[in-house]
Amino acid sequence: MADTIASIEHRMAQAAEALDFEEARRLRDQLNLMRGGADADQAAKADTSGLTRQQPGAMGLGSSRSRPTPPPGWKPPPRPDPMTSGRSQRKRPE
Repeated sequence: MADTIASIEHRMAQAAEALDFEEARRLRDQLNLMRGGADADQAAKADTSGLTRQQPGAMGLGSSRSRPTPPPGWKPPPRPDPMTSGRSQRKRPE
């Protein structure tokens, strides 16, 4: 695996010198995956473009949830007392 990492580093440097920054970025991401524990085949097949397809129902229009659900254990805050709202505790000089 060390010579594979070395060859990827070499190709990345060549791409950067040739001002092919997209290829250098792809090789950098592949190199990071290999250093993170992925083997060469998994790193080559990984989509490192940064673009992902939207999952159906994940968010926005077409969501599978009709209403948002609060997290477990969440309680709504208490409602303010209408007789005291808008009044300050400080007494005004007369």
